[in-house]
Amino acid sequence: MDRPSNVKRSAILKPSLTILWVIFVSIVCTAQPAERAVDRERIHFGDVVDVDVVGSFDLDWRGGLNPEGFLDGVERLEKPVFALCRTESEVAAQIREQYASFLRDPNIVVRVIDRTNRALAYVNGAVRKPQRLQLRRPLRLAELIVIAGGLTESSSGEISIFRPANTNCTSEMSSGPLQAPTRISIKISDIIGGAAESNPPILSGDIVSVVEAPPVFLTGDIASRRRMNLTPDLTLSRAITAAGGIPKEADGRRVRIYRRQGTSNVLEFDMRAIRDKKAEDPKLEPYDVIDVVQKGGSPKTLASFPDQDDRGKATLAKLPLRIVD
Repeated sequence: MDRPSNVKRSAILKPSLTILWVIFVSIVCTAQPAERAVDRERIHFGDVVDVDVVGSFDLDWRGGLNPEGFLDGVERLEKPVFALCRTESEVAAQIREQYASFLRDPNIVVRVIDRTNRALAYVNGAVRKPQRLQLRRPLRLAELIVIAGGLTESSSGEISIFRPANTNCTSEMSSGPLQAPTRISIKISDIIGGAAESNPPILSGDIVSVVEAPPVFLTGDIASRRRMNLTPDLTLSRAITAAGGIPKEADGRRVRIYRRQGTSNVLEFDMRAIRDKKAEDPKLEPYDVIDVVQKGGSPKTLASFPDQDDRGKATLAKLPLRIVD
C-alpha cells in the first residue's frame, strides 16, 4: 500500500486547525459584550462582607458566611440573615428591618469588600493550556477556550461543563441556596455555528472539560508508529493511510488488531484483500492497537503495547492559576 506524502498530509491538517482557531477568535472579538453577570453581583461563599450601621460603631460588622449561607455572627439580630446569592441591597434590607425595632431609621450599608476567595473555575482536557481561573469579570465559554490556548487535535468535538452546587449564583437562586449540581454538554460545531446557547457564561466553580477522543495505537512495519485519535468513521485502512501507509517492501497481508473488551481479543486482517474490496474494512474501537506484522516477526502479546492512555494527567489542584480581570 503506497504511502501518501507527509507534506501533503501536513498541508491538509494545518489549514483546518488554523481556520478553527481563527473562527474561535472571531467569535470572541465580534460578539456583543457579555451582560453584567448576576453571578458576579451576588454574595458567595468565601466573600468578605462589610456591614456598616451608619452612626453606630458598636453594630458595625465584617465577616463571611457560615456553611448554611447565613451571615456568621452579626450582632443583635433576632433572626439569622440569609445572604448566599443575595445582593448587597437585599441583605441590607433584611438587617435594616430587624434593627428598626431598636434604632430610629437605621441606615445600613452592605458591601462585599473581598471576592478573591470564591471558588475557582477550571478548564482542562483537550486544550493547549489547562488552568485554574479566578474570575473577576464576566466570561463566556468561547473566550475561555481562547484563554486556554485553543483546542488540541485530541478534541472529540464535545465540551462538558460541570457546575457544582452552591459555588455560583444565578437569577433563580435569590430565594435560597438549594442548588443542585448540573452538567451541560455542548458541541464545538454549535459554538462555531454561532448558536447563542452554545456559548454560556462561565461561573465560579465551573469545571470545563474539552472531551478528548479515545486513542488507537499503530505500530509494527508501518511508516509512522503513532497514537491517533479515534473518530466515528475511522476504519483500519484509513488509520494506516493516516499513519503514512505500509512500505512497499513490507508484508501487508498480516495486520492484527489487539482489542481490549474485558478479555483481550486478537483480530487478523489482510490489507490487500481490504484494498481489493474482497474483505470488510473494520471500524476501529477505543484503545485498539494495530500491529502491522513484520516479515518473519513473531506474534506479540497485548502487554507489549501502550496502556489505554499512558499520558500523565495533571490534577485540577495542580493546574496553573490565572486571574481573569
